[in-house]
Amino acid sequence: MTVTIYDVAREARVSMATVSRVVNGNQNVKPETRDKVNEVIKRLNYRPNAVARGLASKRTTTVGVVIPDISNIYYSQLARGLEDIATMYKYHTIISNSDDDPAKEQEIFNNLLSKQVDGIIFLGGTLTDDIKAQINRASVPVVVSGTNGKDDGIASVNIDFVKASEEVTEKLVQSGAEKFAFVGAGYSKKAQEDVFTGLKNVLEKHKLTVEDHLMYIGNETYKDGIRAYEQLSSYKPDAVLSISDEQAIGIVHGALDAGLSVPEDIQVVSFNNTRLVEMVRPQLSSVIQPLYDIGAVGMRLLTKYMNNEEIAEPNVVLPYTIRYRGTTRH
Repeated sequence: MTVTIYDVAREARVSMATVSRVVNGNQNVKPETRDKVNEVIKRLNYRPNAVARGLASKRTTTVGVVIPDISNIYYSQLARGLEDIATMYKYHTIISNSDDDPAKEQEIFNNLLSKQVDGIIFLGGTLTDDIKAQINRASVPVVVSGTNGKDDGIASVNIDFVKASEEVTEKLVQSGAEKFAFVGAGYSKKAQEDVFTGLKNVLEKHKLTVEDHLMYIGNETYKDGIRAYEQLSSYKPDAVLSISDEQAIGIVHGALDAGLSVPEDIQVVSFNNTRLVEMVRPQLSSVIQPLYDIGAVGMRLLTKYMNNEEIAEPNVVLPYTIRYRGTTRH
């Protein structure tokens, strides 16, 4: 049978209020009483009910985390930063995988609220209008890490994808690239829009365009990168910007399998810089998002909201760098 606070109090011959003070670290308990209660707690293997404690204190020290695809290395690196900061601030996390399904995302959001979480963090992904509305009327603070929430009044942590894309595109144009393809993914709609805006800004300056048949929107997987190359190959692009590392690697391998030389015939740049980029040959050129930091800073921002600390800036933009490796001409 489940051991209750009443059982501990009875066995230790103290009040339930005293047991509660011991469990919650209240110092207004005599040392000998605390030792006696802790001995009973250990002997009976008592586990305090976090939800019940949360109802009493209005805090459960739990945070809900919504991830589009937990198997994707990009999101797992974000989650690692988040988890480390959560542990540092003594919060527990409830991680839920949404499969980038808007209906499932809303269900998860409501389930997390019903579990009395103190806050919720979304890792990347695309925020639908319904989710934005739910976030803005939520009873607990919500932060988005890996996408920009500023336009929607949502606290967020991100990089400047427009600027990064402009810098990459300018470098590729200077290397001689003229026919650009763009490969996006449904998981990262906002980042995708920003990267495309940066690409378009620079190409317009050089009197170049991205033609409709050189745009491919799929998902963030290696196989999808292979499919993207197969669809784009007949139009012979000489430069590709891809949102995802996995997609970009698929594009590179598709080009190599078709007998092309990378980067002489086609250059490829991605925008994640997960550890995959250095595991392949040629190594993948990529915009370096500080993935661990994006997750960590997002969690720290959420702790500030949950603890009513001063917020200097609700929309944090972290610095990025670009590493040109074997898939671009230097």
